[in-house]
Amino acid sequence: MLTLKAARLLHVETGELESPGLVGVDGERIMGGTGDDEILDLGDVTLLPGLMDMEVNLLMGGRGETLAFSPVQDDPPLRMLRAVGNARRTLRAGFTTVRNLGLFVKTGGYLLDVALAKAIDAGWIDGPRIVPAGHAITPTGGHLDPTMFAAYAPGIMPLSLEEGIANGVDEVRKAVRYQIKHGARLIKVCASGGVMSHTGTPGAQHYSDEELRAIVDEAHRRGLKVAAHTHGADAVRSAVEAGIDCIEHGFLLDDDTIALMAERGTFLVPTTALIDGMDMSHSAPELVEKAAEIFPRAKTVVSRAGKAGVRMALGTDAPAIPHGRGAQELIALVERGMTPLEALQAATVNAAELIDADDRGRIAEGLLADLIAVPGDPLEDVSVMADVRFVMKAGKVFRDERR
Repeated sequence: MLTLKAARLLHVETGELESPGLVGVDGERIMGGTGDDEILDLGDVTLLPGLMDMEVNLLMGGRGETLAFSPVQDDPPLRMLRAVGNARRTLRAGFTTVRNLGLFVKTGGYLLDVALAKAIDAGWIDGPRIVPAGHAITPTGGHLDPTMFAAYAPGIMPLSLEEGIANGVDEVRKAVRYQIKHGARLIKVCASGGVMSHTGTPGAQHYSDEELRAIVDEAHRRGLKVAAHTHGADAVRSAVEAGIDCIEHGFLLDDDTIALMAERGTFLVPTTALIDGMDMSHSAPELVEKAAEIFPRAKTVVSRAGKAGVRMALGTDAPAIPHGRGAQELIALVERGMTPLEALQAATVNAAELIDADDRGRIAEGLLADLIAVPGDPLEDVSVMADVRFVMKAGKVFRDERR
């Protein structure tokens, strides 16, 4: 048995700091005691459970990608190779589990995030555990219709139902079934417009109430949750009333809709760091104008949702934040009104609850040995989370920079 020793150990569920921090690891699991077989002294650091990012797109972003041309230039093998680097950077930053929330690229129907998850689980490449959504389901011309991001002319990049483009109740049911058949473990749907769509307002509802209910019905009957990209308050309300489990972004939420989310137990993944970090310098004028209107309003959402009791989980929307820099979201959550402990809980125990994973998110006997270490005390200064010195996933060390 291996014993990890650190100056401190943080129990994120309670905020208790234990000193010194000792954790026994046997195989993939945390053990109740410690042993003398092997002691790994990590020094003056704080041990925490591995972090979780509930909104990433590992198949997008990274070196060499351009928003305008990559969708029509990059074939699926190239996207997968780029994703290998994105996955490795994410894991080394301390994120041991992620939700990959919906491909919106042309793949010929292949669910690349499912394949990436399998390769990581098999140990072929380094990366976090992935809960894959397959293709995001969106109507023709919806926010996650990839042809909308660069305003392509008709016929430039035809997309199929198998790639998530679905219209009407029958098609959205078929699209959900296709994703599930080929390995999706949750469903991502586009329920409203977005800041980076070239046409339409970000808050406008894209799917009808009937279509949203059909998507939820198909997913829930198969035991899968549904996450919805949604900004506008009316669109969020329709999504919540349809039974959607998690709202992504929610930049235009009003207090009445926030109260409904709290009442229904609907999760919010606010992706708030991108508000400050997204580079709009090369964006089209209409997108810059949207961002200037929406981002200041979005900065108030975390504090209002927190006061209302909405459950929140951390999500970066990487590559809106570069892969491997997920700590920026922790810092932003604190700047928006969370305590450092609440931000860390959003990335651990809350995220584990969102994905129904009772085997991670805390440091406790029998749980997966997903452990990270950072210098200093993250409860005093959450920015230390950007300096991850040690990463272990399922008992295997992926980063060790003892100083």
